Amino acid sequence: MFECGDCGKEFPAGWQARDKHCRLTGHSRPEFECDRCDAWFRSERARWQHMEAKNHFFWGCNDCNETWPTEVQRENHEIDEHCYCRECDRYFSSDNGIQMHLRSRVHRVDSVLCPFCQASYTTATGLVHHLERGSCPRAPFIDRDDIYRFVRSKDPNGLISKKLLGWEYDSVKYEATSRAWNGQAYGCYFCHKAFDSLVALNSHLNSGTHRQSLYHCPKASCRKDFTTLAAIINHLESESCGAVRFDTVQQNIRDIISGNRMIGFR
Repeated sequence: MFECGDCGKEFPAGWQARDKHCRLTGHSRPEFECDRCDAWFRSERARWQHMEAKNHFFWGCNDCNETWPTEVQRENHEIDEHCYCRECDRYFSSDNGIQMHLRSRVHRVDSVLCPFCQASYTTATGLVHHLERGSCPRAPFIDRDDIYRFVRSKDPNGLISKKLLGWEYDSVKYEATSRAWNGQAYGCYFCHKAFDSLVALNSHLNSGTHRQSLYHCPKASCRKDFTTLAAIINHLESESCGAVRFDTVQQNIRDIISGNRMIGFR
């Protein structure tokens, strides 16, 4: 049961309802609250001990049930254990493969800064993932729908965004329960992919994988559809269809988030 740290009001529906209440009233969460459950404590030391014992840190791996106290530790774990580059949303078949990738020009470009918290990312995909997943500490309530509305305002000709008649927002949130356990893993109802933890399954359900496609590749001979902005940006950065150069994508994202231009990729 999540509760407001100022007035003590309880929210059995979950932390989203509690955080909405806090935004509307100016109230705050309990000062020493667990990153993943509704437990709260009277000291930071007690909170930390709980999260260590329960594996309840905020930064969770999408491939296993491990959680980490910092984003850097989570990313290092994903590189070392899963050969996964989070900034590019790409898996590699071997440790040598991902190390070569991390040393490539993709990770030597000038950084792309988050307009809210100034976190630095080496690719446009990394920045967009940061925002679409609600990972920005200064803009945690921005989601896929907010990003789509912003892109549409910068893309009146529909170069990469679809003109969806009657679309307002796709705000439905999926939340799996313990009933998703099939005896061996937590299974996705839609695609039957298996996950080691309920947290990982819910992260998958709300990642955009099973939602309406909002974007398409601008190249006429490709026109591949994508459900998230991060996915289409990753597609363009890969230069797999030759729609645009990698460096052009980076510069366009910098210009767009600074409010200097519309989407053009020229």
